[in-house]
Amino acid sequence: MAFADLLIVFVYLLLITVVGVYFEKKASTGIDSYFLGNRKIPWWALGSSGMASNFDVSGTMINVALIYAFGTAGFFIEMRGGLVLIMAFLMVFMGKWTRRSNVMTLAEWMTFRFGKGVQGNTARIISAVSTLIITAAIVSYFAVGAGKFIGDVLEIPQFLGFSSEFWAAAIIIALTTIYTMAGGLYGVVWTDVIQGVIMFLMIIIVCVIAINSPALPDVFSISVPLNDGSFHSIQTTKESWTNLIPSWKLNFPENSTYSIYNLFGIALLFYLIKVIIEGSAGTGGYMAQRFFASRSDRDAGLLSLFWTFLLSFRWPFIAAIAILGIVYGVDSGDVIKDPEKVLPTVIFNILPTGLRGLLVAGLMAAAMSTFSSLINSGASYWVKDIYQEYINPKASDKKLIFHSRLSSLLIVISGLLLASNISSINEIWGWLTMGLGSGLIVPLLIRWYWWRMNGYGFAAGTATGMIAAILQKIFYPDSTEYLSFAIIIISSFAATVLTTLLTEPTDRETLINFYKTTRPFGFWKRISESVGSEKLSLIKKENQRDIISLFFAVPWQMVLFLCGMSVILKRTDLFIYLFILLIVLSVGLYYFWFRHLSSEVRIE
Repeated sequence: MAFADLLIVFVYLLLITVVGVYFEKKASTGIDSYFLGNRKIPWWALGSSGMASNFDVSGTMINVALIYAFGTAGFFIEMRGGLVLIMAFLMVFMGKWTRRSNVMTLAEWMTFRFGKGVQGNTARIISAVSTLIITAAIVSYFAVGAGKFIGDVLEIPQFLGFSSEFWAAAIIIALTTIYTMAGGLYGVVWTDVIQGVIMFLMIIIVCVIAINSPALPDVFSISVPLNDGSFHSIQTTKESWTNLIPSWKLNFPENSTYSIYNLFGIALLFYLIKVIIEGSAGTGGYMAQRFFASRSDRDAGLLSLFWTFLLSFRWPFIAAIAILGIVYGVDSGDVIKDPEKVLPTVIFNILPTGLRGLLVAGLMAAAMSTFSSLINSGASYWVKDIYQEYINPKASDKKLIFHSRLSSLLIVISGLLLASNISSINEIWGWLTMGLGSGLIVPLLIRWYWWRMNGYGFAAGTATGMIAAILQKIFYPDSTEYLSFAIIIISSFAATVLTTLLTEPTDRETLINFYKTTRPFGFWKRISESVGSEKLSLIKKENQRDIISLFFAVPWQMVLFLCGMSVILKRTDLFIYLFILLIVLSVGLYYFWFRHLSSEVRIE
């Protein structure tokens, strides 16, 4: 990198660190301030922070790799997680359901749902421990991606037996940890807002460059990774690569790591089912934290809408980088071999000095915002759900803040150590989304919709799913995503339901309080009988609107993302059709959801 590029990156890092540390005093007044910003942060800032946290380097490198290798078909593969389709569910109803609990963490939520007795505490401990494990694993995933990217940028040598990627990740995580430990959620959110502005400058510049780049040739070559670690060049056409309507089958070589997607139609149906289950189950970690920190039902909806809208700009950027990677290969006669290296290759071979520094700063912003959100939300589970609740209930605010910062540091160290043994971003991402994360889906899903589920069932289902995912990774690392997901889901479901039926139900008063406060739909007839018929009618109307709205929200989110991509792909014909469809879906979403945001059914 030129001196001007390095100067831009240095100024950015200094600015972000200063902003994060600035909030140290405000964040240190107590753990409500440190982890929730005293629920005084505006919805637009929470939405901006959520977008920045989702715009990670690792995910961007994977998504660029998929678009580069598959064309627009790669977009649909990321229904497994990269499209963040859970946002449609959070926007319509899951966000407000989460906010209504008035708790700090998903683990604390367990006592709201299952009571503060043995079963509630059992579910709380299991939830806290599983979240800490997943947080460390996700930190390692992001560290691998950030390490690959920053390692190429700074050309860091191997040292003490660790790779350049490890040391690159260590540097970026260390800087992020400094301001996250100091500023808490205040620091995380407001640095995310600044980082979001930098990201948007980066997106606009790259998209303009891609639009003004030479048109793709009718036939060109891309490269795909093989199982033995080598790469294979294959030809594709401009028409098929830019086609937004996915084919039922693909034709990758059988020894390619992408050959699992050759039965493409089945894969998409599978991912769609996963999205519905996962979205209906709600969320945890830093995503749930944004809703716990929101001020009201209305703010929960608005921050979700803004979050989703901002995320839509990520996909034109991804498509632009993929196109520039192909153009570089055509112009140079040297196809980029590793799809996961397309992003850094474009930066160093196409962008001019100055713009290169801005893009690097923007991607470092993406990495740092994700790390900071993970670290801050993960630490809350140790402090709130384990240390304060079971080890030192009388701990002072000063002591709790100390443990907040200490646990942040330990999460970072654990994630880095895990990252040192991982080489492929797609490998760890696939396991996180289809393996480890799947261990939580069934208990998280059933808790909202079945009154009979109790804390023991949640604990058993979560523990079984997590253990199954870890054993699969150790003993059957080469099993397909579909098989892993199916085994983990079935195991977790069986443990959840059997344990629930073999143990006593949750206290009825706890269930009535949960139903009146949250007002979910599902199998709650025995509990909803305690609500007067007039109020129950209002709840049912709200539930019906939410269910109908969901059928607009999910396709609306996908069409919104595809609209931006079609512009970069220079497919005016497809853009017109998509834009008309987007308007129709937006009208439906407004009628059934948006205009009712200020309405809240209150039950005393």
